[in-house]
Amino acid sequence: MGGIHPYGYAHKKLRMAIIARAIAEPVAPGCLCSPARAGRSAADASPGNVASMDARIREYRPSDLADVLDLSIRAWAPNFSWMERILGAEISIRLHGLDWRAYQSRSVSAVLADHTAHVWVCEDDDGHVAGFAAAHIFDAKRKVGEIVMVAVDPRASGLGLGTALTQHATEWLGMQGMRTAMIGTGGDPGHAAARRTYEKAGYTLMPMARYFKAL
Repeated sequence: MGGIHPYGYAHKKLRMAIIARAIAEPVAPGCLCSPARAGRSAADASPGNVASMDARIREYRPSDLADVLDLSIRAWAPNFSWMERILGAEISIRLHGLDWRAYQSRSVSAVLADHTAHVWVCEDDDGHVAGFAAAHIFDAKRKVGEIVMVAVDPRASGLGLGTALTQHATEWLGMQGMRTAMIGTGGDPGHAAARRTYEKAGYTLMPMARYFKAL
């Protein structure tokens, strides 16, 4: 399961402009919810065990880099495949280069290195990194937080790890004083698992459209 659109993280100013035009109240488009709807109390939001699925969510460490990049490529493969099918090879190459894996590795690395982002990983019962999530304060004035990336290794799919990571990041945003949390993903079949995960975590879909044209 891949999280946010692969070309979405680098365009925070554009997303802020869209949000400012689209709403007057302190909420934002995308998938929206109050952090309190995520299922666990804020007191349980610190990194710790997720006993119901034999996994543990903890803080990201630099030594996790290789594992996170590897699982990210596996998680986002269906997303990029569907984007190329929908947009065509020409636009796909213009957006992501000849090798989307290199593009996505750079995007994930940028999130992991971003000092404004808070990142967690989810370990399986054997201590292997099976997923990760990253969140940051999107708009402090309006108290809007954003989960910028969520990914789960396909080999660990079906265990509820994506939902657990999403809830964990959502609760962290609530603990930072945010009143609204948002997360973006695609509307194509390749992002179907991500949409299901965010809806399970209590997020509400705000339909949007983005069009592309080769120049």
